[in-house]
Amino acid sequence: MKILVLNCGSSSVKYKLFDMKKHEVMAQGGVEKLGLPGSFLKFTTAEGKKVVLEKELPEHNAAIQFILSILTDEKHGCIKSYDEIDAVGHRVVHGAEEFSSSMEITDDVIAKMVECIDLAPLHNPPNLKGIRAMNALIPGIRQVGVFDTAFHQTMPDYAYMYGLPYSLYKKYGIRRYGFHGTSHRYVSKRACEVLGVPFEKQRIITAHIGNGGSITAIKDGKSIDTSMGLTPVEGLLMGTRCGDVDAGALSFIMDKEGLDAKGLSDLINKQSGVFGLSGISSDMREIEAAVAEGDKKAILALQVYNYRIKKYIGAYAAALGGVDIIVFTGGVGENQWATRREVCNDMEYMGIKFDEAKNDKMRGEEMVLSTPDSKVTVMVVPTDEEFMIASDTMEILTNDQ
Repeated sequence: MKILVLNCGSSSVKYKLFDMKKHEVMAQGGVEKLGLPGSFLKFTTAEGKKVVLEKELPEHNAAIQFILSILTDEKHGCIKSYDEIDAVGHRVVHGAEEFSSSMEITDDVIAKMVECIDLAPLHNPPNLKGIRAMNALIPGIRQVGVFDTAFHQTMPDYAYMYGLPYSLYKKYGIRRYGFHGTSHRYVSKRACEVLGVPFEKQRIITAHIGNGGSITAIKDGKSIDTSMGLTPVEGLLMGTRCGDVDAGALSFIMDKEGLDAKGLSDLINKQSGVFGLSGISSDMREIEAAVAEGDKKAILALQVYNYRIKKYIGAYAAALGGVDIIVFTGGVGENQWATRREVCNDMEYMGIKFDEAKNDKMRGEEMVLSTPDSKVTVMVVPTDEEFMIASDTMEILTNDQ
């Protein structure tokens, strides 16, 4: 079965084509600067060569049509016709309380996705555009939506409710939903496969950390708490998002700075986080370079970033009643050895014995970083959300046959 996975953003379309029978990635790439001057498609050939093709791509339909034309191209393609694509799996950011699992996309599912737009106005509309584009370009093709929020729908109400009037929850769905669910689900399951332990009997903390970041507590195969909330702003310090902040401080800032709702949203989503604290960049590589030069604001930003991760891990160890496995993933989790070391430093009281020598040499690989006698296994598992989406798509369509 060949499955095309699409991740449609407001100005980008990422894709991977999987041959699920062979467990192979046949093609991968993405359109960038969609709808802007200088839009282009960047992809990797079967030989590992990187190719960039510039083309004016004003909207999602044109972008996906261009991707399909390259997949079937005589020079760059890997399939002869669209008919070889058995199904399409889509990343969908917000499923609210409507979706607790991946779903085959029907008119009713699309209607419910539209109802969720208020909760993810930047993300769900382009996700829907990708679905509609595929319906137009390959009529009748089966499609599956894999929701970032679905994995977290197992959280108990006392974990997802805010201390706001209950009427606001009933009227608008104001509660913690969490995100990165597909990644948290993949890396926690993969960690258990590597360790040879049953997923349904472990206490796991997964740290998906990068420019965006979230921590999840997983008990017996189910998410019981996660750091992101109604939106992806809550929780950890991120590249440009503020993470946890006193709500009273926000109303204070609105008053003093004369901000409206849009201005406040821009402040907490785009001007804050590591970028806001350091005044340098949201890229952790640039922050580490500035730290090496002794920049005080960069040092502070990195300390806050690492401390938030450590604090959430401690809190979730308490929520789980102990922890068996801690998994680092995401751009920082997989590659920034210094952050992993700082987070795990002085955590012996939790049963963590960290192998610093092994950690300091490791970037982007699947590896156990704790010592053999550590009560808690600490490891890195590179995330593969696209494979998880493809797997869900195959499972849903196979079970329907």
